[in-house]
Amino acid sequence: MRRLFPGPVADVDPYEEYGDAPALRVGMVMTADGSVTDAEGWTDGIGGAADFRVFRTLRALSDAILVGAATARTGRLGPARLRADLRERRGAPPAPIVVVSRSLRLDWTSPLFTGGETPTVVVTSRAAREAGRVPASVPVVTAGDREVDLGEAVRALREDHGYRRLLCEGGPALTTALVREGLVDELCLNIAPTLLGGAHHTRLLGALDGEVALEPTAVYLDEGVLFLRYRLAR
Repeated sequence: MRRLFPGPVADVDPYEEYGDAPALRVGMVMTADGSVTDAEGWTDGIGGAADFRVFRTLRALSDAILVGAATARTGRLGPARLRADLRERRGAPPAPIVVVSRSLRLDWTSPLFTGGETPTVVVTSRAAREAGRVPASVPVVTAGDREVDLGEAVRALREDHGYRRLLCEGGPALTTALVREGLVDELCLNIAPTLLGGAHHTRLLGALDGEVALEPTAVYLDEGVLFLRYRLAR
């Protein structure tokens, strides 16, 4: 990986570069024309090996990984795992996946909830928790009465459960809500050298209440993928 800004450096270590993890960062990959999914509706292959290296690094640097319920329901998401080198540098088991769900309509038999070294956590509202059935093996964080209060959820995850560094991997609905609530500190946006066109276009964000100012803090290049880091204005 080559750093272009600030201060060009020919060869940098992603683990060191991204090591200053803030309270909540968003990590997403998108095509050069702005889609966060490919023609099949997935993100897996957009950025190739270079994106995947940073993807694994961001996970290794995080205490918990936030995803929306729609992402969990695709069936393609499993518990976080660590390569041996990242496990050694992290010095701890993989971060848990934290699924944010308003309805608790989740497949409790999927590997996301039945496998893995670190149990998957669910964040939901108090009303949904009272009405729904969650396996005893699944930790639950309640935030908000009838709707999930993301601000309350983030505070609980950090202060009550010790997940000080949160990484959100989407999807767009959860990312939009976190940005709208002013909870995101950093956006790590990886731009793949690919054009998709409008037929299969999924936006990074939905509707916001207004503009959100971004301050570029770093730019990297690896195998044609541009890695952009932005600080979000409060």
